Amino acid sequence: MYRKLHTHQLNRLTIYQYQTTPLNPICVVLDNIRSMNNIGSIFRSSDGFGVEHVHLCGISACPPHRDIHKTALGAELSMPWTYHKSCLEACIELKKQNYLLVAVEQVENSVFLQDFKAHSEQKIALILGNETDGVSQEVLDVCDHCIEVPQFGTKHSFNVSVCAGIVLWELTKL
Repeated sequence: MYRKLHTHQLNRLTIYQYQTTPLNPICVVLDNIRSMNNIGSIFRSSDGFGVEHVHLCGISACPPHRDIHKTALGAELSMPWTYHKSCLEACIELKKQNYLLVAVEQVENSVFLQDFKAHSEQKIALILGNETDGVSQEVLDVCDHCIEVPQFGTKHSFNVSVCAGIVLWELTKL
């Protein structure tokens, strides 16, 4: 028999515990994400998968904002985040901090997500691009890897927040 659990029975971390617990060595970099609903969803998935940090770049909106909160449901309060005017500059700084720059984009020589292998201790900066234009070419030029989520239908891409959830699951699953 299945009985639905109440929130207090889920044993989730408090915001303080989240911010003081060792997390997955992954940060998410948003390259000009225009939808605040997507940004909020990515905050929520990042929290759920124990991501270290979210980097908001370019036109990506920043908390606090009710449209971000609507889908983040408070994850924007637990997730550390930083705003950068330029995604390229953010990526260059992350590379200096020994992050492996991994863009999720359909490009020549991309690797399917399930075939991507990184060292378990390697810090990863996962770069997700604009809803219509994807990751900018200038950012792709500094990336170490490009991965692609396989698709089997007629559409050319997944929604960026859905894509974030798929990729974060694959990078963090046991």
